[in-house]
Amino acid sequence: MHPLRPHTVLLYVLFLFSGAAALIYQVLWVRQLGLLVGSTAQAAALAVAIFFAGIAAGGWFWGERVARTRSAIRLFGGLELAVAATALLFFFLVDFYHTLYPLLYARWGVSPLADLFLKSVIATSVLFPSAFFMGGTLPALGHHLIRQHRHLGRTGSWLYAINTFGGALGALAAGFVLPLWLGFQGTYLLAIGLDLSIGLIALLLARSRIPLENETTHPAPSPIPAPSDSTDDSRWPVSLVQLIAFMTGFCALGVEILWTRLFAQVLQNSVYTYALVLTVFLLALALGALLAHGLSRLRRLPTIHVLTGLLLIAAGLVAFSNWIFYGITGGLAYLGVDQDWIAYVRQVFLSTVVVMLIPGIFMGAVLPYLLRMLQSAQRPIGELIGQLIAVNTVGAIAGAWLTGFLLLPLLGVSRSLLLLATLYVWIIGLAWLAQSGANRRIAGFACLLGGLVLQWMPVDRMQVIHVRTAGDEVLVELIEGSHAHAAVIDTEGHRLLRVNNYYTLGSTGALEKERNQTLIPLMLHPQPRRIFYLGMGTGITAGAALAFPVERVVVTEILPEVVRLARRHFGPWTEGLFDDERVVIHAHDGRNQLRRSPEQYDVIISDLFTPWKAGTGNLYTREHYQVARDRLKPGGFLVQWLPAYMISIEEFSIIARTMMEVFPQVVLWRGDLFPSESIIGLVGYPTPTPYDPQVPIAQGRLLAGDEPVADEVFSALSLIFYGGNITASGRFDHAPINTDNRPLIEYLAPRTQRAVQAGRAHWLTDEALATLYEQLMEAVPPTEDPYLINLAPAQRDYIHAGLHYIQAITHLNRGDTETAGILFEKFYRTVPFLSDGNY
Repeated sequence: MHPLRPHTVLLYVLFLFSGAAALIYQVLWVRQLGLLVGSTAQAAALAVAIFFAGIAAGGWFWGERVARTRSAIRLFGGLELAVAATALLFFFLVDFYHTLYPLLYARWGVSPLADLFLKSVIATSVLFPSAFFMGGTLPALGHHLIRQHRHLGRTGSWLYAINTFGGALGALAAGFVLPLWLGFQGTYLLAIGLDLSIGLIALLLARSRIPLENETTHPAPSPIPAPSDSTDDSRWPVSLVQLIAFMTGFCALGVEILWTRLFAQVLQNSVYTYALVLTVFLLALALGALLAHGLSRLRRLPTIHVLTGLLLIAAGLVAFSNWIFYGITGGLAYLGVDQDWIAYVRQVFLSTVVVMLIPGIFMGAVLPYLLRMLQSAQRPIGELIGQLIAVNTVGAIAGAWLTGFLLLPLLGVSRSLLLLATLYVWIIGLAWLAQSGANRRIAGFACLLGGLVLQWMPVDRMQVIHVRTAGDEVLVELIEGSHAHAAVIDTEGHRLLRVNNYYTLGSTGALEKERNQTLIPLMLHPQPRRIFYLGMGTGITAGAALAFPVERVVVTEILPEVVRLARRHFGPWTEGLFDDERVVIHAHDGRNQLRRSPEQYDVIISDLFTPWKAGTGNLYTREHYQVARDRLKPGGFLVQWLPAYMISIEEFSIIARTMMEVFPQVVLWRGDLFPSESIIGLVGYPTPTPYDPQVPIAQGRLLAGDEPVADEVFSALSLIFYGGNITASGRFDHAPINTDNRPLIEYLAPRTQRAVQAGRAHWLTDEALATLYEQLMEAVPPTEDPYLINLAPAQRDYIHAGLHYIQAITHLNRGDTETAGILFEKFYRTVPFLSDGNY
């Protein structure tokens, strides 16, 4: 083996960074397209499919033409420059479509098919050009570096390994560090800069007269392979090898989809954990290419035997990966319950390595080893590489779509994994059937029949969802859908809706809180006729709006599985939400629904969300609040509900400051009077609007009907939940702003969650929450609050009474019963509907 020339090493380094840039693009494109057309599973799958389609088309197109170019390395450099140039157009196209998409949707996007077509056109115009040029880089560089067909497997697999390892580094960097350091735009420009630098360096190398690897003895790759010194007599038809590449691409991406869903059941599902899963998968593929590189050197070992071994091991490991997953998670137990951030990331990484790495290596070795099987093909090297990558990528597109939207909903994760493992065995059978000789064909038929054995593995007895037997939980219904696992569970006389095992979207045991998310804000508006809900969950919150004389209620829920389960199991608690003609329910991204529709509303209510989940941070950004503000009718307002038990004062400050950037008046309303498990509503007004004390009285009488209730009752019922004036307090003026470019919540909330789990930070509950209310009241007392300018002195006392109640509970929780008793007495003395018994 001859030592590599410095220029060849440089080309390998360039290709490493080319792979890193490609994955940075992919991660950012999927996110940006989600902001543009909706962060649904369908939109993400569409973005990835179009990206892969561009790679496939580029591989085929440039692979056929590279042999006719005067310099393959010049072509490689030109392609990298073209990637950079078309990627730069992304900014202009996205801004253009942000303006155009609502207009197109209003004209043609009412039906699901028309909406899908619009999304496809937008995604294709944004993603396809750059991906098309990316697809040609491997055929071009391979054609330049591989001077003889007998080196196709060895050098081709090495190039694939380098590029894929670079992709793993890019995915890790884009998921963990770059967006916080540079923002998404800065990260995107970094990727463009990488491609620009790679292209320019490659062009300089092409102009250089210094000979590259093998250039002195082999000035150009020959389209006709040289005689091989291998004892493997088989000559693989190119079409058969390409068919195997298609099928293995189908299986590999399908398995990745299923593994990702498995880990979604036990992780916090933040941008970090998704990045780790993707990184480990890409790392496995890179190591698999290195394995193929080593196997390609074994010239005397028949390729059919090597291929059989790789596919058979991959099939077995994929089939048993389900059991391995259940083993390391203790039967779907949440990973890293009490661990801090570093320990949690380490455990997630090790868990994904245990489940994914070894099977991923053997899965990833197949494609690069197929290059070894093409060494006898009578075609140019670049063409062989390009077409093989193209058909494999098309298979990956089909595998991702069919697995995510067909196999998973029909068969579930466990059965789908077994089916894909069976396909691996059937690929072996197909390869043996193509061999000459009766014995080999018998072996092929045996594999086709033997693959069916995997379908009898007892996966139906495996636990699909974690049901807490200690809490007397009973599973009512489970949907393993294309977007998520969703389940309805009965526990202790109540019914709850849970997504991906550990995220509860609502419960009949919290009826008061869920209804308060509607009652409190609608009691503030004199005529709440048109209401928009961002997030539905059980539907209990949105259903409470039907007690008012509303004309139209638009409800969005991003998970179709949740809509189906809520409709079937929560009807008795939703006031006819699913049957009322005034209600329209969209199983779609609520942020995108607001952006694309010109409808205006009196009140927009944004539900409670888990802040650390990937994509949730987009619902707290300045750009989202600007769209919401523009969709409000005169006199309308936005309500952003926050789970105080899932955020720290840091996240709260960022969200409050971000709303203040858009709304000149932001005030705080409590969703309950309990310091633990409390919810907080930030109400943003487009124009400063004082509280009208007559409105809750009028709305209260409307709800009470003929019941004789004093005005003071309705006033007190409203004002005890008032928490303070965020804008006038000045307390959050210097907090950072959460934007689409720098989504701080998306990246800080997961770390906060781990810090709280490890006891190093605290949620905004108990004393921390009581302290926040006290500080707001001290900064802007009710007598000085411009929002409360219309209140009478007795009405201001109700606000103090609400704070007294929370303080009493806080003192009671820490054992100070004497102070708690004094505060309770103040509360009862102030609030008439409790002290006079006329509630």
